[in-house]
Amino acid sequence: MSINYEVGELQTLHYKPQQFDAIALIYAHFPADIKSLYHLTLDAYLKKDGVIIFEAFSKKHLHYVTANKKVGGPKDLASLFSIEEIESDFPNFELIELVEKEVDLKEGFFHNGIGSVIRFVGRKKV
Repeated sequence: MSINYEVGELQTLHYKPQQFDAIALIYAHFPADIKSLYHLTLDAYLKKDGVIIFEAFSKKHLHYVTANKKVGGPKDLASLFSIEEIESDFPNFELIELVEKEVDLKEGFFHNGIGSVIRFVGRKKV
């Protein structure tokens, strides 16, 4: 098995429809005006029965980052996620897991403390 990755702006990477078996979005907080468009674009790049793995800060996280700057993460509500947004952005997926939960972050200098995340794993149906 191999993992191929590239770093860059999504619109400049020139992926093909149904190119990937799996896509992971780990704390990929895009600006509010493009995040749903990016999710729909990534949906098109994923093969049928492909898997999306997603973890990012939830809208509830704003409370935690306000109380503890060391927890890190976006400080604007529009960059954070809700379960309803994930359901809307990924309508063609069988839900394997979709939860919002409190987590204890111990991830280096900028992410320490209790925060709130959305975890989503889905399998593309169509």
